[in-house]
Amino acid sequence: MKRILLMNGPNLNMLGIREPAIYGSDTLASIEEEVVSYGREKGVHVDCFQSNHEGDLIDKLHEAHASYDAVIYNPGAHTHYSYALRDAVASIDVPVVEVHLSDVDAREEFRRISVFDGVVAAKIKGKGRAGYLEALDVLCDR
Repeated sequence: MKRILLMNGPNLNMLGIREPAIYGSDTLASIEEEVVSYGREKGVHVDCFQSNHEGDLIDKLHEAHASYDAVIYNPGAHTHYSYALRDAVASIDVPVVEVHLSDVDAREEFRRISVFDGVVAAKIKGKGRAGYLEALDVLCDR
C-alpha cells in the first residue's frame, strides 16, 4: 500500500479561525480527515503532520525519505523564504506536491515567490481544500 505524508506548515493549525475570507472556514482537522478518507478509497495510507517549527518540518521531510512514497506539503509562509525547507525537499527522493489553499499569485507580491519552484513535482494553488485531494490524485497517478 502506498504511503503518503500530508504535511502542513506554520499557522495552518489556525484554519477555520484565521482569515476565513482568504482561507475558508474549514479546519485543518476536517481537511486532514477528508484527505485520509479519500486516500483510503484509493488504497493509499495517509499520515498527517503539522508544525509551526521549521526544524520539525525539516526532520519530518528527512523521515519521509525512508518512510513514505510521496508528500503533499502546504509550507504556508515558509513558501516564500525557507531555503532550509527547500533544501530538505530537494534532498529526498520522494515526490512532493506543493499545495496552497489560496491563489498565492493573486495576492501580495511577496506571496508570488516560492523557493520550492524547481524541487517539487507539482504545485496546486487556489483550489481550497480540493487542492489537497488533487495533489493526492497527482501522486497516485505517478
